[in-house]
Amino acid sequence: MADNLNEFINRGFGIDHKDIRTYSPLTLAYIGDAVYDLIIRSVLVNEGNTAVNKLHKRASAIVKAPAQSAVAAAIMDELTEEERDIYRRGRNSKPHTRAKNASTMEYLEATGLEAVIGFLYLRGDMERVLYIVKTGAEKCGLKLF
Repeated sequence: MADNLNEFINRGFGIDHKDIRTYSPLTLAYIGDAVYDLIIRSVLVNEGNTAVNKLHKRASAIVKAPAQSAVAAAIMDELTEEERDIYRRGRNSKPHTRAKNASTMEYLEATGLEAVIGFLYLRGDMERVLYIVKTGAEKCGLKLF
């Protein structure tokens, strides 16, 4: 098996390595959103068998933009300069969708966090992704389990 999931997927589909530094912040946020969601769902499912409806409600409360915005604020001082730059690019992007249950600023801050997570995932640094998600959740009081 490959060193990381993204590398494993690329190898399985015959996709050549790309320079992720050239990716738009919205592309990074697109994959980062999925990675963040997968982490949260994995934590919830790995706690034990629970009704799917309960899992969905708990996951939705954690992955929504206001919660992600709070996580971003909680870990901002711990981001590297490179990560802060990616966060700013994501936050300052012009998404083509609107937040349903969040302010515009919360939505943009969540997009910034997702961009950082996407960047780290594509770079193969899942240890750092997990640290950011776990530490951010703990610091802002989100109950993952």
